[in-house]
Amino acid sequence: MERDHVTDDDEGKPVVDSHGEKIGMITEVKSGTAYVNADAGLADTIRSKLGWADAGEDDYPLENDRIHTVTDNEVRLKDEFQ
Repeated sequence: MERDHVTDDDEGKPVVDSHGEKIGMITEVKSGTAYVNADAGLADTIRSKLGWADAGEDDYPLENDRIHTVTDNEVRLKDEFQ
């Protein structure tokens, strides 16, 4: 079953871009917001377009409007930021 928002059950799921490339993992969900630990190989341009470039911590908030679908296996982002 697909949905367009995260729940506590999504902690530990990979976050992938619209092409299926893993960009991180959900480490925590607080008040409906997913926090993502970005993969070390994540391109700076993608971080910047997601608004993560200035974050000083390892986990970044992921706004729900960036999420395309949430499945049993992954959280897939919309293509709009590329």
